[in-house]
Amino acid sequence: MNKFKILVVLILCFAFYKGFVVIKDFEIGVDSRVAKIEQAAGLEKQDAGLEKQDEVIGLMMYLGNPPVMKEHLLMYSSEDCLIKKEIAELTSGAIYKCLKVDAVIKNKKIVSIIKEIEVIK
Repeated sequence: MNKFKILVVLILCFAFYKGFVVIKDFEIGVDSRVAKIEQAAGLEKQDAGLEKQDEVIGLMMYLGNPPVMKEHLLMYSSEDCLIKKEIAELTSGAIYKCLKVDAVIKNKKIVSIIKEIEVIK
């Protein structure tokens, strides 16, 4: 009977140890998996709040006479920009253009436009 008690205590200690290790590794594992997913999606934590300069496609809205740029929206493709331009022109009296621009980007938004490169038609 004495050997049986020792065996049960050892099994309980082993189970407690394994449970502790699993919980500790789970917390560490989640962080590393989230980092891998963000890296695969191109969303690094370092880039979250930083501004960067890049060539992008944007939908620009012009108002007034002479036309003055009032708004700009980052687009992911020229086809998407042209579709949204047509929809915007049907529902608004403003002038819209799809442009390839050199711009400052922050959090997937255009902060400021440095230079207009070309008009997309």
